[in-house]
Amino acid sequence: MDHRPLDVAAVRNQFPGLLRQHGDQPVVFCDGPAGSQVPARVAAAMADYLLHQNANHGGHFATSIATDAMVAEARKAGADLFGADDPEEVVFGANMTTLTFHLAHALARTWRRGEEIVVTDSDHDANVTPWVRAAQSAGCTVRRIPVRPDTTLDLEVARTLIGPRTRLVALGAASNLSGTVHPVAACAELAHRHGALVFVDAVHYAAHLRMDVRSFDADFVACSAYKFCGPHLGLLWGRRPLLEELEADKVRPAAAHGAEKWQTGTANFEAIAGFLAAVQYLAELGHGNTPAPGSDRRRLLTAAFHRIAQHERTLCQRLLQGLVRLPGLRIVGLTDPERAQERCSTVSLTHPHRTPDQLARGLAAAGVYAWSGHSYAVALVGALGLLPDGVLRLGLLHYHTEAEVDRVVATLGGLLQGP
Repeated sequence: MDHRPLDVAAVRNQFPGLLRQHGDQPVVFCDGPAGSQVPARVAAAMADYLLHQNANHGGHFATSIATDAMVAEARKAGADLFGADDPEEVVFGANMTTLTFHLAHALARTWRRGEEIVVTDSDHDANVTPWVRAAQSAGCTVRRIPVRPDTTLDLEVARTLIGPRTRLVALGAASNLSGTVHPVAACAELAHRHGALVFVDAVHYAAHLRMDVRSFDADFVACSAYKFCGPHLGLLWGRRPLLEELEADKVRPAAAHGAEKWQTGTANFEAIAGFLAAVQYLAELGHGNTPAPGSDRRRLLTAAFHRIAQHERTLCQRLLQGLVRLPGLRIVGLTDPERAQERCSTVSLTHPHRTPDQLARGLAAAGVYAWSGHSYAVALVGALGLLPDGVLRLGLLHYHTEAEVDRVVATLGGLLQGP
């Protein structure tokens, strides 16, 4: 593996959005957990598809044939990104939330009254409410894995909750609010020991760390392309036997097998083209920012995420070190440098005399974009006693620089001065 560090200057040159100015300074985009910026090639791929290849699939003419070929290649790219072997296990949809509701409805048909579904108090609500509603429709009980004060999942309690009546365990690979990386494989082992299925929300994880459905030992994994420099598009990976045997909600003439079985209506082909461009962009980061042979895409993605994780870990530690020096700030989640690999570069915080909304407004006025509130991690914010105001959330991605981190810390320090 090439261990050269990420060439951040070369990366940033590919993102027109990063040129946005606020007064005489460039904007610092710390809003990435809600959606990243995109490289120019993603927009170009979407425009090229719409202008030169636009057609529905399944036809005998050139643009339809080109559309089918593009979708097939995008499924291969999706399999490479997930670390899966079968492109027909990759389903495209509107977003992770919609795909999860769809899958939850299908799975609920196989559940029986009195069985149990397990969710966590750390997850985005898109990995909670779909399962709660599905459980209600099937007469199942919902159990919740709590979080410890440091925002890690309480595995001791999990061992008592997951048992013979459990049909599904749904958990996130990483928290979109605390940045905590969860022990997916350990939870999957507990679930599979009792014959339960495992659904993993990798939406937040996918932007920061290498997805590998085999090491997750999951049955389903979902993510969203707009979190890792792609368009607004959701992806679902599922074990093919499960996708084949489950009953999907679809119109009668639609495909009965493979990934198309789970496609409800006409796909967003231009977004799929943009997703393919985004994956190729990520793969090239594993090749020293030079063109990447398509046959090496999986290996290059592994190298790319090694570079991404290394760079983001450096940025995150710099941010945490700066924040702990600011008086009164409470950082949500892990701050110990020895546990750096247990978190990704998303940092949330509170202050006793400034609401998260006040801090977000102050940062925005200084050209630093960040989110405030619960970030849809409703149960986690409640468990940590941070309702109703929630947190200020700062998200760092691989296109950020150390100078930007220092500017964020300095701007926050200025906002905290005074009574």
